Amino acid sequence: MSASNRLQRYLTDERGSCTNDALQERLEELEELDAAVGGPDLESDVDLLSAMANETRYKIVRIIHTAGEELCVCEFAPLLDVSDSAISHALSQLTDAGLLTRRKDGKWRKYNTTNRATAMLVALDGSRSVEP
Repeated sequence: MSASNRLQRYLTDERGSCTNDALQERLEELEELDAAVGGPDLESDVDLLSAMANETRYKIVRIIHTAGEELCVCEFAPLLDVSDSAISHALSQLTDAGLLTRRKDGKWRKYNTTNRATAMLVALDGSRSVEP
């Protein structure tokens, strides 16, 4: 069954009938809705959520945020039960997603959370108290 046939059945059930004009009008409304949520922001948001959707990466962001200061790459190894290369890869992904900033200080790299990461963590913290 095609998507428009299914939509037509739904509109018929909801409204008692569904003309081709009503179906076309609803399709246009749905396409406007799709256009409003798509675009570059959607891709950026999905990248951010994907970066946070891993325990190691999420924990890194939480650790830096909780510390309230930038941390050196070497400070994560004692806290995370993963290899140094996994930490480095996670930090790179978080930086690419716009959740961390990276600064070279001599031979060390230091990381800090961005305002976007802070906003995300605040939203997550606040959502725990919201009942489903």
